[in-house]
Amino acid sequence: MKIIIVGATGTLGKKVADAFAEKHEVIRVGNTKGDVQVDIKDEASIKAMFEKIGAFDALISTSGKGPFVTVGQMTGEKFKAGLLDKLLGQVNLVLIGQHYINKGGSFTLTSGILADHPIAAGAVLSAVNGGLNSFVIAAAPELENEVRINAISPNVVEDSPAYFDSFPGEIPVTMEKVVKAFEKSVLGIVTGQVIKVY
Repeated sequence: MKIIIVGATGTLGKKVADAFAEKHEVIRVGNTKGDVQVDIKDEASIKAMFEKIGAFDALISTSGKGPFVTVGQMTGEKFKAGLLDKLLGQVNLVLIGQHYINKGGSFTLTSGILADHPIAAGAVLSAVNGGLNSFVIAAAPELENEVRINAISPNVVEDSPAYFDSFPGEIPVTMEKVVKAFEKSVLGIVTGQVIKVY
C-alpha cells in the first residue's frame, strides 16, 4: 500500500510511520520536515501535496493542534486557531484527498480523549476532537468508491510525559496500543468509527 502520513515527524506520527514502513510504502509529510511538506491550514498547500504525491491507498493524519486556554481567557480568535488547525485542517485532508485516493482506500484522522473527558483549559480541543469524531461518523456513508474513514481517539501517550500533569487521573497509554489502533483502521474493514484508545 502507498500510505501518506501527515504529521509523520511528530511524537505519535513517527511511531506510526515507522510501523507501517515495515511492510508498506510510506510518504512522510511534515510541516517543515519529511518527504513532502504541507500546511494543513492552507487548502492550496494541501492540494499541492496531493498533486505531488499522486494517487494513494491510505492517508493517516496525526497532525493538528489547538491552544490550551481557560474559558475565562478564551477569545474567538484563540478558539478559531484550533478550529482552523486540528479540525478544518484534517477535514480538508479528506475533502481534497477524496479526489486523489484509490478505490477502497481509507482516511484515518486523530481526535483525542478530550472529546469525552474534559480537562482544565481544554475546551477548545474538546470541541475540536468532538467535531472530528462527528465528521467521521457523518462522512463515512457519503464517501464514494468504497473509501473508508475512521478517527483514532487516544489518551495521553507514554511518550509525552510533559502532558501527564494536565491529565489528572488518566493512565497514559502505550504507543504500541495507539499504533495498533491505526493498523485496525487502515488494514481492517471498519468505517465511520471512533476507535478509542483509553
